[in-house]
Amino acid sequence: MLKAIRRSLSRDEGFTLIELMVVVMIIAVLIAIAIPSFLGFRKSAQDRAAQSEVRNVLLSEKAYWLEEGDYTQTAADITALEPNASIAAAPANGVYIDLNAASSDVVCITRTADSGNTFSVWESASAGTYYGATDLSLADCPAAAPGAYTQGGW
Repeated sequence: MLKAIRRSLSRDEGFTLIELMVVVMIIAVLIAIAIPSFLGFRKSAQDRAAQSEVRNVLLSEKAYWLEEGDYTQTAADITALEPNASIAAAPANGVYIDLNAASSDVVCITRTADSGNTFSVWESASAGTYYGATDLSLADCPAAAPGAYTQGGW
């Protein structure tokens, strides 16, 4: 019996290099699956945040229109109704608002998400709300809803 105990104590215990490499490979495969999913969720969250900002400013614009009879492009008017609104001179820095030159009854609201996607709303007091994914800040706010825009949301 003493001989068996000595034999078991003299053996080296541990993992072989092959076993360790198999574990490292399994972990690498799991990470390769998890990281793209995580980045996709992050991009989706950034898009939803930008859409939410645009919707909040749109609600403020509608409230302003109900009180004043036209839309506003002034940041102070919007932040008076929505204190958390981030009105900016460019869509990448916050929510960009543009009025139609011919009519103050048409407003375009654009925001570029941190993911790089752009979300816009074209709102008319008479025609309704249209949602799209093109940057309306690059051109003047059109008098009619852009063709690719839909009324159902993004």
